[in-house]
Amino acid sequence: MLKKAKVSATFLRIACLMLLTQPVLAGVIYTWVDENGVTHYSQQPPEQEQPKTQQLYSEDIEPGKIGYIAPVKKDAPPEMSESEKSAALIKEKDAKQAEAICENAKHNLDVLTTHTKLTRQADGNKEPVAMTEEERQAAISENQQRIKLFCDKK
Repeated sequence: MLKKAKVSATFLRIACLMLLTQPVLAGVIYTWVDENGVTHYSQQPPEQEQPKTQQLYSEDIEPGKIGYIAPVKKDAPPEMSESEKSAALIKEKDAKQAEAICENAKHNLDVLTTHTKLTRQADGNKEPVAMTEEERQAAISENQQRIKLFCDKK
């Protein structure tokens, strides 16, 4: 009795395995265009003989990619601004001057960001004048731009 159950279980496993592998073994796919211009795909050949029937083999068909990537238009590199052109010229002609501008801008930015109550020298006047918050923010922005232009990113 036990022997019969083992044989039956083995037979059942083999039968299930054969049933599951049948779709994988499908080999030939027929494709044709009928008189109305409709393209047909089938695993059975067309009932009426069609002049342009093709046979495709499932092993040779590449699976389609899931999803897609939208094409991206490549823009031309942005035009250099005047300040970028002059910074590049200074860096090219005098590396020491560019390095000095970079270090000066880093120092100024450090001072501008760590202190809020600053004074500046007024034009033509030797007395210090209190710097407004708008002037401080403008100076921070200017020094960040100088760092961007003159400091090498390594």
